[in-house]
Amino acid sequence: METIDWIVLAGTLLFIVVYGVWKTKGSNNVEDYVGGGRDSKWWTIGLSVMATQASAITFLSTPGQAFHDGMGFVQFYFGLPLAMIIICLVFVPIYHRLKVYTAYEFLEDRFDLKTRSLAAILFLIQRGLAAGITIYAPSIILSAVLGWDLRTLNIIIGVLVIIYTVSGGTKAVSVTQKQQMLIIMTGMFIAFFFILGYLPEDITFSKALKIAGASDKLNILDFSFDAKSRYTFWSGITGGLFLALAYFGTDQSQVQRYLSGKSVRESQLGLIFNGILKIPMQFFILLVGVMVFVFYQYNAAPLNFNPAATKTVMDSDYAEDYKLLQESQIALEVEKKMAQNQFSAALELKEFNAIDEAKQHIIEINKRDSTNRVAAKSLIKQANKNTETNDKDYVFIHFILNNLPKGLIGLLLAVILSAAMSSTASELNALGTITALDLYKRNKKEHASEKHYVNASKLFTLLWGIIAICIASVANLFDNLVQLVNIIGSIFYGNVLGIFLLAFFFKFVKGNSVFFSAILTQLVVCIVYYNLIHIYPSGEEKLGYLWLNFIGSALVILIAIIFEGLDRLLKNPPIKT
Repeated sequence: METIDWIVLAGTLLFIVVYGVWKTKGSNNVEDYVGGGRDSKWWTIGLSVMATQASAITFLSTPGQAFHDGMGFVQFYFGLPLAMIIICLVFVPIYHRLKVYTAYEFLEDRFDLKTRSLAAILFLIQRGLAAGITIYAPSIILSAVLGWDLRTLNIIIGVLVIIYTVSGGTKAVSVTQKQQMLIIMTGMFIAFFFILGYLPEDITFSKALKIAGASDKLNILDFSFDAKSRYTFWSGITGGLFLALAYFGTDQSQVQRYLSGKSVRESQLGLIFNGILKIPMQFFILLVGVMVFVFYQYNAAPLNFNPAATKTVMDSDYAEDYKLLQESQIALEVEKKMAQNQFSAALELKEFNAIDEAKQHIIEINKRDSTNRVAAKSLIKQANKNTETNDKDYVFIHFILNNLPKGLIGLLLAVILSAAMSSTASELNALGTITALDLYKRNKKEHASEKHYVNASKLFTLLWGIIAICIASVANLFDNLVQLVNIIGSIFYGNVLGIFLLAFFFKFVKGNSVFFSAILTQLVVCIVYYNLIHIYPSGEEKLGYLWLNFIGSALVILIAIIFEGLDRLLKNPPIKT
């Protein structure tokens, strides 16, 4: 990185922190600090909701996901627009009518304190883990750029977020996210057009799409009923729907964004805005990853995009074996480029037999490329079994660092770090709020002032920031960061959503039945995850993880109804005649 890149990067991050602190000074009561003053306009809500979900993981991992597996991941979001409509019609009016600060206040009003506390604790567990991962993601980037220790970077990034989140609360998060989304989308569009500009002169955007299609990167829709597949049309509109309902309807990091709305209408418009734009935004980010794939069909790519992994094996006894593998890959890269030129020429001449023959050649080369990469990972593991061989999350950053001009590198790094700060700030804000209001305040015996609870929220936000930094320090890449966050959410979200659906639509079910049903359901979901998903390598699960959201929701509702029926039967046994 050059001096100009450091100026752009540091200037952007410093602006966000200073702006957040300056715009929200004086938030000294619960209404302002937690509720954000309840005066947000719909566009602020919409951008804040979008920025909360679009973490650094989105802009770091999603292009890498598309590079390796294509556009199919977009099906994950197919249930989101319908979820936005349901939340606008059911969740938002109830939250605003009750004037709650957290989603879980409603559960106490409908059921009892222990059900509210259980839902809050389940949220704290899954969102606390996710907050650590959203700090860890950008640390990977700067580690690759600077060669700094990951834990040191986790602390630096975590502290930056903590400063303005603790200082200004909900409003600090909301007002900074508008600027962050502007920076994020500007940077991604610039990167996209630079990628297209780096392709050979005769490769138009249309032809680039056909090249990607020849390698099965544009298979967007999968209508198969295979429950093992992670992303299908059916898992998207069922499991994805339930995940979106739970995330946007019951996750405090999102609920807190639209509870700050000036009115029900402003909150609803903000959510609809997000529902309309979310799928196109994710489609575009995946398309960036696909274009990076096309770029590397004409330009050399490393056997493993993680520079630390390459260094490990090159400093080991397996260096010679790895060099031989690299030589084989270099020869394959030449063959790959020739095959793409043949495919491009066939497209120009519209010779369908030649097109099909060239496509089959490309598929065969891709298989050999995959074999080389698997062999490279094996050598890296033999060199050091603790080295991370998964390189999906390094693909986009490798392209940025090695191909973009001066200044733009700093901007793209600022994009990813802005996204990380945005999402982490929302999570810490929500974690502090839930701990202070749903657990501390609700179980505190003595009366206390507004300022006391604002200070308690700040303290708990700080503590959760420290916890998130600690989690980030022991995290690893798993299969892919964007999938890891969604898997963690899927383990808990279905259960919590089921509790809310019981509260909204099953008026005869009481608190005890829901409480014990939720505990049992969480145990069952964890068992299902461990036995059908966790123990299998990526893509070989017996069950796609998105189905956990549907299973959790359906199971907690079914068991609660059974428990309620048994309870009534025991209290009012049938009279013998």
